[in-house]
Amino acid sequence: MAGQSPLGYIGPSLRRERERSGMSLTEVARRAGVAKSTLSQLESGGGNPSVETLWALCVALDVQMSQLLDPPRPRVQVVRADEGPELTSDRSDYRATLVASCPPSARRDLYRLAVEPGPARESEPHMPGVVEHVILSAGRALVGVAGDPVELGPGDYIAYPGDVAHVFEALEAGTRAVLVSEHN
Repeated sequence: MAGQSPLGYIGPSLRRERERSGMSLTEVARRAGVAKSTLSQLESGGGNPSVETLWALCVALDVQMSQLLDPPRPRVQVVRADEGPELTSDRSDYRATLVASCPPSARRDLYRLAVEPGPARESEPHMPGVVEHVILSAGRALVGVAGDPVELGPGDYIAYPGDVAHVFEALEAGTRAVLVSEHN
């Protein structure tokens, strides 16, 4: 951020974190000990908050300062069909390729997808922390974060945040995939 003011990040970041917390402007302002009008002005991109004000807001929202100054970017991971560590069997013609490991505490939903060309399936953000994993088994598709999807072919893998707007658009007839929705 050298040479760049963090003020442009703070307003949208404050609003995002407040909305994620489910708290109103009034509640966050009360917990932080700042005027509601000050918080409203900051969320709108105005004002010049002191370090003390930002720390108080971070405590009220239970977030790190870096989350306000440098908002997280969607984390997207792509593994192509010929990538990933492969394990083989001595007893049969069997190969297992690890494409993604998940934390032991993760909860998952698994879906088999059959998608045909036409309008993209546009999904609204899910609960905070949701990550979606897709392995394309047939066809071609644009999959991932809305506005920046990745073209996948058979065997390709993508992981993307499900708590932001995301899309799945079949580019060929008979597109098939496996989707794992991971809830942390």
